[in-house]
Amino acid sequence: MWHCVSENFEAIPLVRSVIELATNSRCDLPNTIELLRGKLQEAIARKRFLLILDDVWNEDQNKWEDDLRPLLCSSIGGSGSKIVVTSRSRQVVSIMGTLPPHELVCLSEDDSWELFSKKAFSKGVQEQVEFVKIGRCISKKCKGLPLALKTMGGLMSSKQQIQEWEAIAACNISDTNRGKDEVLPILKLSYKHLSPEMKQCFAFCSVFPKDYLMEKDMLIQLWMANGYVHEEGTMDLTQKGEYVFNELAWRSFFQDVIPVRKPSWPSFEYASKQEINGCKMHDLMHDLAKYVANECANAEELIQQNLPVNDIRHLHISRDDQLNEISELLGGTMYLRTLLMPPPSSYKDLMKSKLMSSRALRVHCGDISIIHMELTCTTHLRYLDLSDSMMIVSLPNSICMLYNLLSLRLNGCSRLQYLPEGMRTMRKLCHIYLLGCDRLERMPPKLSVLHNLRTLTTFVVGTKDGCGIEELEDLQQIGNRLELYNLREVKCGSKANLHEKHNLNELLLYWDHFHDEYDKSTIGEATNHEQVLESLVPHGELKTLEVHGYRGLTISQWMRNPQMFRCLRELIMVFCPGCKDLPIVWLSSSLEHLCLRRMESLTTLCKNIDVEAEADNTSLQIFPKLKRMELWSLPELDRWVENSAGEIFGSVTFPRLEELEIKYCDKLATLPRSPVLTYLNLFGRKGNNSSGALISMRMPLGSLSSLIRLRISFLLVDVVMPPDGKESQSQRPLDTLRYLELEGDEAFITIFNKSKLQLGLRDCLVFVEELCIISCPNIVRWPMEELHYFPRLRSLGICYCSKLEGKGSSSEEDGILPLLPKFPASLEEIMIKNNISLVALPSNLGDLVKLRRLIVLRCDALKALPDGMDGLTSLELLTIRDCPGIEKFPQGLLQRLPALKDLDIHGCPDLERRCREGGEYFDLIASIPDKDII
Repeated sequence: MWHCVSENFEAIPLVRSVIELATNSRCDLPNTIELLRGKLQEAIARKRFLLILDDVWNEDQNKWEDDLRPLLCSSIGGSGSKIVVTSRSRQVVSIMGTLPPHELVCLSEDDSWELFSKKAFSKGVQEQVEFVKIGRCISKKCKGLPLALKTMGGLMSSKQQIQEWEAIAACNISDTNRGKDEVLPILKLSYKHLSPEMKQCFAFCSVFPKDYLMEKDMLIQLWMANGYVHEEGTMDLTQKGEYVFNELAWRSFFQDVIPVRKPSWPSFEYASKQEINGCKMHDLMHDLAKYVANECANAEELIQQNLPVNDIRHLHISRDDQLNEISELLGGTMYLRTLLMPPPSSYKDLMKSKLMSSRALRVHCGDISIIHMELTCTTHLRYLDLSDSMMIVSLPNSICMLYNLLSLRLNGCSRLQYLPEGMRTMRKLCHIYLLGCDRLERMPPKLSVLHNLRTLTTFVVGTKDGCGIEELEDLQQIGNRLELYNLREVKCGSKANLHEKHNLNELLLYWDHFHDEYDKSTIGEATNHEQVLESLVPHGELKTLEVHGYRGLTISQWMRNPQMFRCLRELIMVFCPGCKDLPIVWLSSSLEHLCLRRMESLTTLCKNIDVEAEADNTSLQIFPKLKRMELWSLPELDRWVENSAGEIFGSVTFPRLEELEIKYCDKLATLPRSPVLTYLNLFGRKGNNSSGALISMRMPLGSLSSLIRLRISFLLVDVVMPPDGKESQSQRPLDTLRYLELEGDEAFITIFNKSKLQLGLRDCLVFVEELCIISCPNIVRWPMEELHYFPRLRSLGICYCSKLEGKGSSSEEDGILPLLPKFPASLEEIMIKNNISLVALPSNLGDLVKLRRLIVLRCDALKALPDGMDGLTSLELLTIRDCPGIEKFPQGLLQRLPALKDLDIHGCPDLERRCREGGEYFDLIASIPDKDII
């Protein structure tokens, strides 16, 4: 987790950010530190984490010692968690450091020159003697600072004349003291040499908070809306915006310009993630943007610094809780050109500022008031973003009067059914975003007249005039992502001319109207489906292709041409019940993700392969770049590869495969060789092993030499160990396995098969650190014999084992293993959950001196905690929930848990009563920092 702190070291925003980083989702809790603390513990609990607090400037020791250190350095994380702080202040180091600091030195003269020259001589400037001599002089003035070197190198790459280099070398840019402002003179010089357009575009970026991930397309569209870019020659507005963005990125005004994979709206488990280009600004670049901009602000800094906003024209608000705080600062005289508001926000919030001169507006409406908005007053509006406005069913017709509108964003408006019928009058529209509008009934008629359209993410094929797929025929500039729905309504002979839309990167084809709602169809429809798919041939440089609900019996001819997929990175096919073949992608040098689900007729992954196996002629390598593969509900799949004669290859290798998930593939009996596979997930059908489905899958551990996480669910697997004396580097006992999850008795039997353990499987379990046993009804006693195979086990979970009583192991009762410890002594965390028959925890639980976390949930039959728990001297968290039979703690326990920091008691009436004020435990738990007792 990486959080850019900069000047804002307040506890609430920092903790909120850490929560969002840990959960990868937005945190909308109120600004209450108690609530945020609880959420933080929930988000990070049980996990080992690395948190980077970047660019800290706080020199107030109390803020760290009193506010943040107790929150971040308590028992919230797993063993081995670390917090790394970066700062340019030695005072910060003395306040926060617990280890000697590591001081980063500046680059050497040679390294500085290498970084500078790589930029300076890469866009046409020749590395001639004169340029090199002056360039080394400029490089030295950058004092070994990477940002300064990259920025100056980018600047010099645009200077073709030696006189220009001499003029810049003569500038006095290095006479500054070391510190925060050391590099700013160099950055200012580079800014000075930007074109007027670039200066405006760069300065506008100061509207966003520091470390904000800016979406490239959104940023360009905001520039367009505010008139910062202008058409030039053959470049239209969007192309000019692209040029400006790329120049600023090249000159290091932007950094981390990389593709970001974002889930579509909503996030279906099988759906591809939309690829967008994102970027950030270095905090010093952000300081420069703030220095040169006087009309841009974000709510966080306005509130923190209590700044007047009379001159603000561009405002970004990150959270809805900032609306009330900033309303007093807004006043009644502000005329905003850009207003970017968070979800949820309402019409009343919107009216707090004047919109008459607005060019760009983002508002998320949590109610239907948007239907009544009089947007006609904002005649200058060019960018309108209503994304995630959940209650919108239709848009007002007044939208069509926004004749200057360039961008309309409606992503995530999940109840939106209708767009205004008159949208064909909005001739300037360039971008329409409709991702996640899954109730959209149809498109407005005659969209084909919007010749400026560059983005149309969603098109629902309709039957009315002007609503068919032929409306796309002449929209040649459409790019990025296109989702086509309701393709069953496409008329024979209709054209979309997808092959001419060379800007498309992602194409999703849905024969039905909604995601995951597949109608039953007759065999007679198969021919129509095949004809439609044949007509939807794209260009040959797609990155993502998805096919959903296709009822044809065969793939199209264009799918049999490997050249069509030379750039494809992702292929997803869902509910294609009659299709027996896949597109020819198995030799693709670009495919990284393959997802196949509900293809009932697919028997073979790769057909008609007539190539020789590699080297020793024992294993065929396919999918050379594939990293992730999901195979779900493929009941007839029984082989990986066959040649043109239908003969099966004996051994197949996926050389780059890292993640493999196989679920409900009843006839698939073997796994491919996967030397770099780290994650393997195998699912069988619960309770179906007697119905003729596959009951055993061969898993050769020797060919899975990199496996880290293994999950087996309701499937009996035949674990194959390498023969004695025949182990090689690629077939050695597995020493990488760290996480093991076993669900169902079949999975339990798979691993704890005594003959397999004796053949070497036990050697593969030695390094496991996390073990989870789930839904094993045949387990009645604690599995002590099995647990002693895990000497390094740190985390143990036993959940949903309905017959587990916990009375001890059979060996213990028989006196076979009298000295065996109840649990591995290495354990740091135990979770016991939903074991409805459990009556007792292990009697010598207190022997686990390393145990830090003990969690017992929903064990109705459990009547008491065992005596001897006072040996848990490292215990930091104790959670007992929904165990009504537990009435009290063992005698003297609370006085003997010196490390206890977090006590969580819910659903245990008698125990809760004793912990509340007036109860016998109230004074004993008073010193525990975090208590949650209802």
